[in-house]
Amino acid sequence: MTNSNDNLLEVRNLKKYFPVGEGLFGAGGDSVKAVDDVSFAIRRGETFGLVGESGCGKSTTGRCILRLIEPTSGEVWFDGRDLLSVGSNELRSMRRDIQIIFQDPYSSLNPRMSVDQIVGEPLIIHRVGTRRERRERVAELLSLVGLSASHASRYPHEFSGGQRQRIGIARALALNPKFIVCDEPVSALDVSVQAQVVNLLQDLQERLGLTYLFISHGLSVVEHISTRVGIMYLGKLVEVASSEEIFHNPLHPYTRALLSAIPIPDPDIKRERLPLTGDIPTAIRPPSGCRFRTRCPIVEPECADEEPQLVEVSANHFVACRLVAPDEKR
Repeated sequence: MTNSNDNLLEVRNLKKYFPVGEGLFGAGGDSVKAVDDVSFAIRRGETFGLVGESGCGKSTTGRCILRLIEPTSGEVWFDGRDLLSVGSNELRSMRRDIQIIFQDPYSSLNPRMSVDQIVGEPLIIHRVGTRRERRERVAELLSLVGLSASHASRYPHEFSGGQRQRIGIARALALNPKFIVCDEPVSALDVSVQAQVVNLLQDLQERLGLTYLFISHGLSVVEHISTRVGIMYLGKLVEVASSEEIFHNPLHPYTRALLSAIPIPDPDIKRERLPLTGDIPTAIRPPSGCRFRTRCPIVEPECADEEPQLVEVSANHFVACRLVAPDEKR
């Protein structure tokens, strides 16, 4: 999709199937196809937004990239190295460059550890610096995320949700990573606090040259922070384009339906809703052909015959829909 020399991360044909059904550990049964043949690339210094309904596989994708969950198959190339083929020692070394910010800023922090211990733990694990140098680094990190060095002796329960997420961000920055998976980092926060945390992430990206995979179901947040956006449905990417293209020229009917549901803070402006009927199909036995066809408002009989592939319909705008032809250039 992009020039490989510009890419920090490349995901190729990533799959993650969770076995279910009869037999020991699900042997001989079906599998939940949580992530099914997903490919995308993230350029250095950009934010790639991954969007979709709950259960579409976006968080599983992020965890597979980090190998917090081992993928079923596929390739994940980070800075020219295959993350899925390296051994445990090499992976541990590479994790200095790859970190994650979790969704819940309370459950992701050990309540028995002080902020100093939480933020400094990665430095201890990777044997970075002396005790004094680690203490100074923690103070520097807390200042970087808008907290005070005096907070280092406190515990997670003494902070608000937004402050706890800042602690999680400080921990993710401890080893000077190049790439951070932001797994719905603001969805558990109040709206006013969400804006503060998103602005902090953008400021840190500019100051430190970070690259983000930003996973979210909050479309307004994704539009604000993302350079490019991938729309995911039932384990598949259905549209990938720049943020501007996605939000001003959506082509896939699922993307259009998602965007039509964004509330407009003006009662005089009416937006045409594109309601989706029915429930999301099971990922154990997804529909034949296009997985979205059972809810699609423009479905045709032929949509059940063949699974659509991501096709570039205009410059760097990819869509997986047989009804959106490459000659539909605007």
